[in-house]
Amino acid sequence: MSTTCPSSLFADLAEKSWSIQDGFFTPTLIQQLAEECQRQQDQGLLREAGVGRAEQFTVKKTQRSDQILWLENGMSASTDLYLAEMDKLRRRLNEHCFLGLQESENHFAVYPHGAFYRKHLDRFRDDDSRIISSVLYLNSDWKAGHGGELRLHLADQVLDIEPVANRLVLFISAEIWHEVLPTEVERLSLTGWLKQRK
Repeated sequence: MSTTCPSSLFADLAEKSWSIQDGFFTPTLIQQLAEECQRQQDQGLLREAGVGRAEQFTVKKTQRSDQILWLENGMSASTDLYLAEMDKLRRRLNEHCFLGLQESENHFAVYPHGAFYRKHLDRFRDDDSRIISSVLYLNSDWKAGHGGELRLHLADQVLDIEPVANRLVLFISAEIWHEVLPTEVERLSLTGWLKQRK
């Protein structure tokens, strides 16, 4: 993460409920995270993503077709560093935005060719702990036409965000409907949530 968070991040979240930050982490960390994601995928450790949680969890390929792996402490040096940096961001957001964020959860997400995620909100019906959604892209060779854009459905526009490496997108989980458009090439990212405790 940058030595200091840009003030635009806090202003964006307060004024429009979303923010795009390019070059937020070091290029070295982005490369290491991409390599770790690929390593975990090559070992067959990613699983088909689903919707809902606990007893309501189900795999619905008509809704989403990505594969995920939840990050845990000790998984690798790069993921441990990422989790530490996200915790720093959590504390900075609390200092500036008074959000009461207590913890985070994060997972690798791999979208193979043709994969997508239909329009949705990042809140469960019976759980309001997710406050800020985050997406960090790891695609170093992304080009226009590759697809896989994150589409935000805002009050006054529809905004498509290209998943280029080291682009961090943050938005208010309960407010912004969004989707991932079908991708033409494999798409790598880290998706997470900064949460309050229930």
